[in-house]
Amino acid sequence: MKKTTWLAIAFAVLVLGYIVVSSFRPQGFRCRVCMSFKGNRDCRTASAATQQEALRTAVTNACAQLSGGVIESNQCETTPPESVDWLK
Repeated sequence: MKKTTWLAIAFAVLVLGYIVVSSFRPQGFRCRVCMSFKGNRDCRTASAATQQEALRTAVTNACAQLSGGVIESNQCETTPPESVDWLK
């Protein structure tokens, strides 16, 4: 095989390895957020290395289910959460 083929394979293995290792690493903060937007409600759980990242990710995930487009998504994400539960 050509040198470029081996380099591409090695790169793909490194990227895949990083994804697998980072997926199994325990995250420091975990929360469940419930959002209400335009008469609908959705709750999502997220975990991250920081408390702020976990909260933002959970809000973003809930709003992705509740909104239809970028403008609505931004409006939903600026709405205060209905509830936030910090999990162990």
